[in-house]
Amino acid sequence: MCGIVGYVGDSKSLEVLLGGLKRLEYRGYDSAGVAVLDADGHMATRKRAGKLQVLVDDLTDRPIANGATGIGHTRWATHGGPTDRNAHPHLGDDGKLALIHNGIIENFSELKQELLDSGATFTSETDTEVAALLVGREYDETHDLTESLRRVVARLKGAFTLLVMHEDQPGVVVGARRNSPLVIGLGDGENFLGSDVAAFVEFTRRAVAIGQDQIVTIRTDSVVVTDFDGNPVETEEFEIAWDASASDKGGWSSFMAKEISEEPEAVANTLLGRVHDGIVTLKELEPIGDDVLAGIDRIVLIACGTAAYAGMLGKYAIEQWSRIPVDVELSHEFRYRNPIINERTLVISISQSGETMDTLMAVKYAMEHNARVLSVCNTQGATIPRESHAVVYTHAGPEVAVASTKAFVAQVTALYLIGLHLARVRETLTDAEIRANVAELQAVPDKIAEVLRVSQAEIGQLAHWMTDTQSVLFLGRNVGYPVALEGALKLKELAYIHAEGFAAGELKHGPIALIEPGQVVIVVVPSPRDPDSLHPKVVSNIQEIRARGARVIAIAEKGDASVLPFADEVIPIPLAGHLFEPFLAVVPLHIFGMELASAKGLDVDQPRNLAKSVTVE
Repeated sequence: MCGIVGYVGDSKSLEVLLGGLKRLEYRGYDSAGVAVLDADGHMATRKRAGKLQVLVDDLTDRPIANGATGIGHTRWATHGGPTDRNAHPHLGDDGKLALIHNGIIENFSELKQELLDSGATFTSETDTEVAALLVGREYDETHDLTESLRRVVARLKGAFTLLVMHEDQPGVVVGARRNSPLVIGLGDGENFLGSDVAAFVEFTRRAVAIGQDQIVTIRTDSVVVTDFDGNPVETEEFEIAWDASASDKGGWSSFMAKEISEEPEAVANTLLGRVHDGIVTLKELEPIGDDVLAGIDRIVLIACGTAAYAGMLGKYAIEQWSRIPVDVELSHEFRYRNPIINERTLVISISQSGETMDTLMAVKYAMEHNARVLSVCNTQGATIPRESHAVVYTHAGPEVAVASTKAFVAQVTALYLIGLHLARVRETLTDAEIRANVAELQAVPDKIAEVLRVSQAEIGQLAHWMTDTQSVLFLGRNVGYPVALEGALKLKELAYIHAEGFAAGELKHGPIALIEPGQVVIVVVPSPRDPDSLHPKVVSNIQEIRARGARVIAIAEKGDASVLPFADEVIPIPLAGHLFEPFLAVVPLHIFGMELASAKGLDVDQPRNLAKSVTVE
């Protein structure tokens, strides 16, 4: 949940720390803090509750010395409220040691009692201060920062990334991780640590991911990685596929506005290099093998939130094309019900960050039970891909806004590619049928661009008129149902109003009781062109709710005249095949959530109580 950055190099530590924290603020924005060793080796710290700008303003008014070694942190509160004293860094060894932390230390209560019994005093309510005092106590004995951290992490339970520095060891930052992300940035005469590559991409595009239960010690001229037992670990360098400008707003009013505008590019980039002569071939699946994939008899998609709705759309396509039964499971429920999986089960995890703790634990469960595990991820070097047999990266570029938009359409694209790859391997579609579906998929970016071009102003005006709305219901059938769920989620996340998505066929089984005069209902209307279309049934649903006084906003195919008499507003989308309509129908809902929140004066990039990556269970 929290953003962390560490640096050793020349005298620009504050510049690196604050720049990295700015790009990491989406991970946590309850408070922020830095610790720097100045030129004389003295520890200087500053931390403030509130968004990062509060800290920046404080440092402007009351500067601290720059230095060559530093750590910084943006917090998403877990233990203790968002206050100055609970902000990181926390200190140990009489203020000579500074420590920052991402995650939750589950056994902190017993460790805290141990420290209290030994005479320690605490200045915060956090679990992090326990770690700081423990490392400080060990350093008093070992006088070695790496060894001190190694001794402490052996005693910790839970999920954590820790960074620590000490006055006695200038030019050294030590990090440790368990079930929480940590990445190394490799520079020239300087090295970096961060919770993701955004922390240091302004300064280097060379990176190394830290594995589970590993410790890293960085100096200006060296990087040493070991496991928790002190054994050397081999690492693999990778190049960051985007530069710092990709994580800036670039003139847009918000990161979300920028990222919605990038939805066509997110789809196009995810397709890039994966289609040859109209046929999908995913080389990324070679570690699993086509022979194994041909023998799969069940697929389970595991994800949370928006990614789970992408999985629901993937289910429709993969089942139709590959004729394999597909289940979609919420990651945090999956492993707690003793699911039936085996070596003929393909488990596909979906996570934008690749660090979602619920999904990571579900992946580990699947691996332990001999399932084949494939991950769909947007972040290079993330934990979930490294814990899986294979990974299909989405190439959507960095997504900074907390509420996901372009990652959603990229995830659906990746799942559709997987479905078409399986159809080829299993010979459930002919080459001609695969090419026809690929052609539809390749047409999606231009059609999304058309939606953005035609609908943005109209939806903005509609949202402005609805600033007093307290409740919105969303209806959809078949592939429109996950789109309805995604639209409702965006409205909850961004506008803080009641929003629910329903399968339209469920309307008369209960939800119609919610309809009263003035109730806003957004309906995803399927195309009338499909011979098996549910269009007449959805139009019937619209008539039922309209008769009870609902205000209906329909998202419908251009030229669908049959819906016009029954809808108060119609947002048109381009013509597309049945399975490809969701790419287009979801875009107005992303825009609507953003525009309604903006009209209410809310922060669309950093919704209250939410963090971009849920790295604790």
